[in-house]
Amino acid sequence: MQIITDTKALAAACAECAKHPYCTVDTEFLRESTFWPILCLVQMACPDDEWIIDVQAEGIDLAPFFELMGNEDVVKVFHAARQDVEIVYNLGGLIPHPIFDTQVAAMVCGYGDSISYDQLVYKITGHGVDKSSRFTDWSKRPLSQKQLEYALADVTHLRDVYLSLSANLSEQNRTHWVSEEMEILTSPETYDMPPENAWKRLKMRARKPRELAILKQVAQWREEMARANDVPRGRVIRDDAIYDICSRAPSNMKQLSELRGLSRGFDKNRYGDSLLKAITIAKEIPDEELPRILRPKQAPEGCQAATEMLKVLLKVTVEKYGVAAKIIATVDDLEKIAADDKADVAALKGWRKELFGNTALDLKNGRIALGYKNRAVKLIKT
Repeated sequence: MQIITDTKALAAACAECAKHPYCTVDTEFLRESTFWPILCLVQMACPDDEWIIDVQAEGIDLAPFFELMGNEDVVKVFHAARQDVEIVYNLGGLIPHPIFDTQVAAMVCGYGDSISYDQLVYKITGHGVDKSSRFTDWSKRPLSQKQLEYALADVTHLRDVYLSLSANLSEQNRTHWVSEEMEILTSPETYDMPPENAWKRLKMRARKPRELAILKQVAQWREEMARANDVPRGRVIRDDAIYDICSRAPSNMKQLSELRGLSRGFDKNRYGDSLLKAITIAKEIPDEELPRILRPKQAPEGCQAATEMLKVLLKVTVEKYGVAAKIIATVDDLEKIAADDKADVAALKGWRKELFGNTALDLKNGRIALGYKNRAVKLIKT
């Protein structure tokens, strides 16, 4: 086990990784009390070696690591990559590319929906992974031998998992399926949502244009406050408080203090004045400039029955091709396809359309039917 605590050793390790077609990567971080994740460790392995990078070591510069993350000749292998990629993006200003997410690949290879790392390792290699250090405080030093072994296991077993899944995908001619999914994971838009779009994270409970205007303004205000003060969004105000503000639209501190969703004394703390200003901005928007509330189209008659048929077809597809249902289509996708042949859903694009979407449209429009024979559901041409 090699623990890196200086830039020179890090550069040497990254140079070694750059000699190989892939390297496995994982991070340990804390995020309970901050908006931005606090990176504590980086684990990295190539086919012949493995390292733990102590990013809290005095004077260490992560530039060689970020350079490796941007090296187009080396595939960066993660499991459940989104949070790791987000950390690299926030700290290094780049998105690792190319990448391979073993959790996504496992769904394509038939290992179920969103399988955990330890379960996937066991199914592929037969090795157990000790997860007892999962919720440890990675910021405390020194780290115990048990913590270090746990951290390193997240990249050492990942090598075997990657090679197995990669071979599986190649044998089934599904490599391009995963490549399509990686394009989404490596898009900057996935990790850099502007504060003005923060309202999209919330459930749509606004019933009137004015309420929607307040929702947008307050959500943007919260996002900006959380980022500026490096605290979780909920530490500024919780989601339910935003909904309460939208419906009651307080005009002064007294009305603000009466909202049950806000913590006691909120009107007197550092956020009270600026929140009231944000609400006022939304309340002063002229009626003709208010955002529109898009009402969902009324589903055509029979859509519920069509959706149920598509659910059966999805199950048949999953059983036939060994692909997790979650990655092919959601129930929302099925409902939209039932209502519209040209629905803008992932299930009608790319490899999903080839695998499921085209057949779904054929079934919906009566070009094929479902039958039951020999204890199995069959597709029948009509």
